Formats: sequence, structure tokens, C-alpha cells
Amino acid sequence: MSDLRITRENARFQQWEALLTNRSKRHRNREFLVQGVRPITRAVDEGWTVRALLRADGASSAWSDALWSTTDGERVDLSPDLHARLSGKDGSELVAVVEMPDDGVARLADSSRPHGPIVVFDRPTSPGNIGTLARSADAFGASALVVTGHAADPYDPQSVRASTGSLFALTVLRVPGPGPVVEHAQARGYRIVGTDEEGSPLAEVDLSGRVVVVVGNETHGISSGWRTACDDVVSIAMTGTASSLNAAVAGSIVLHEALRQRG
Repeated sequence: MSDLRITRENARFQQWEALLTNRSKRHRNREFLVQGVRPITRAVDEGWTVRALLRADGASSAWSDALWSTTDGERVDLSPDLHARLSGKDGSELVAVVEMPDDGVARLADSSRPHGPIVVFDRPTSPGNIGTLARSADAFGASALVVTGHAADPYDPQSVRASTGSLFALTVLRVPGPGPVVEHAQARGYRIVGTDEEGSPLAEVDLSGRVVVVVGNETHGISSGWRTACDDVVSIAMTGTASSLNAAVAGSIVLHEALRQRG
């Protein structure tokens, strides 16, 4: 049974629809929308707080019925046309309204992977790149994804979708600048390693211990504040005509090398 049924656009529906495009409302309400089977499943399995499940009226599957009957939070039936406006390209039967966690750096110590790399994405402009890097961070054993500076939103639907649910396996933080993360890292014996085309060859830098991997903005690289904080800066060897790598791809390569060295 649903707790609520909405068949016409009302204030509640408009509030949820705004979460798709309005960053300020997402962060003011501390909630965001999650679309798709795998992202919703990962959010639930990793213990993120689901404030509401939204279902198309009459829709049913083994997956959606199981979540509907076992997940805490409000359950809302929407008319199919309203649900379609929230469900994204895949049109999944459920959309989840998920609570946004706090941004305190103290959460870095609470990760379920306490010795995995901390990944910093400095001033990214593309939410898709944030999601892609989150996916790699999860795959290669990172503990956290920290987005610093004036940046795209890790809770943008494009970021959540691009992560294919991996965002929920990480401790995710947004931090204005390097200071709090640098203090946390230095107090706990982490080395801070940045990425830049002028850095040392990647394979020659020790990534086997506690490490913070800093990936820079897609156009301008890492900021001067992060560069100053770095113990090492690494470069990735390239051939061919490409002048640079996509930022999320570069970060993924460094994380893979860190996993290789740890293994």
C-alpha cells in the first residue's frame, strides 16, 4: 500500500521535480533524486537514507515490489505521466528521494574502506565526470570522493547516473578548499599526490600506502592551493595526437596504478 497518491501536479511533486535541475533546492532540502535499478539498489544496500520511493501507479516488478515493501520512507504512487517526468531516460518503475549526507571532513574517518585512497576532484565542471570518477574510485578500492572548490554537483542526476550506483559505495564530501582535507591527511600519515602533465612518471611514484589522489579541473588542472599541498605530482605517459586525457580518465589510471602497487 502507498502512503500517498498524486495524480495531478501539486506542491510536493513540484518540489521533487525541482531536485532534477535546481542545485540550490537540492542542498537546501538536503535531498536528491536517484533513478534506475542499480543506483537505487546500491543506495539502499549501502545504507543511505531513503526519504521517499516514488512509483508509477500500477507499475510492478519483483525488484520494485521488494523495495516497496521493505524500504523505510514514504511511499508515493504517481500518475504515469508525472512519474515519467521524474524517472529519467530509462523510465524505471521507482525513483528514490535520498537524503544528502553531511559534508564534515570527520566523515572521512568513518569510511568502510579506511585505508583506500581518498580521491579529490578539484573544481570539476562536468557532473558526468564526477560520476565517472566515482565509478572508478569504487572499482579500484578508494574510500572517499571529495569535490573541492567551485564545482559541479556530485548529487546532480547526471553524476548519480554516470556513477552507476558507485557514488553510494563511497564517502562523498563537498569542501570549499584544500585546508580541511590537507589537515586530515597530514594528521593521519597520508601522502598527497596530484596529477599534471609536468609531473614525475606515474610508475616511479609510491602509491602503495595511504594516499590522497588529486585530480584537477578539466581545463585548468589542479589549483595552486592543491599544488602547494602535494607531496608528489605524477604524469601519465601518452603517445598519439591527443594533447591531454579526460580528467576522470586520468584519475582512473592513477587509481588503478595505486591498486596495482597495493596488490
